[in-house]
Amino acid sequence: MESTLRISAEVSNLVAVLRFVEETAAALQVNRDVIADMLQAVDESVTNIIVHGYHDQEGNIEIGVSLEGGALVVRLCDQAPLFDPTQVPPPDLTLPLEKRRFGGLGIYLTRQFVDSMTYRITSEGGNELTLRRGSPLKDQPRAHGDEQP
Repeated sequence: MESTLRISAEVSNLVAVLRFVEETAAALQVNRDVIADMLQAVDESVTNIIVHGYHDQEGNIEIGVSLEGGALVVRLCDQAPLFDPTQVPPPDLTLPLEKRRFGGLGIYLTRQFVDSMTYRITSEGGNELTLRRGSPLKDQPRAHGDEQP
């Protein structure tokens, strides 16, 4: 069963989004480390939707949280212009800082915090980004090596 929250796309609502994800995941008995990783990914993703998707214009974001097949799943839906973050190539981290373009690390960081990130266009023509992070039961230690490179 998925718990959902619908908020207006305003940076001031980011705290409410993170609280909702954290409290819902905790109620599902998700391990604290998994919750922390997902909160980082959600923070980056929702901020990108607000700032780059809606360009600080009016709009809504629907956040869904569930436990599926042993994984914490967060679904983010919006009606901003279509954008598939899974198609963004990783940044070249070998370049010296002065040669890198400003920004562009949010999607890269999101990928580091989750096991999978999928995108689809909804039947209403909006964006749906699904973040999935393996979810050992609460208080089990995190296995080493389950991070993505």
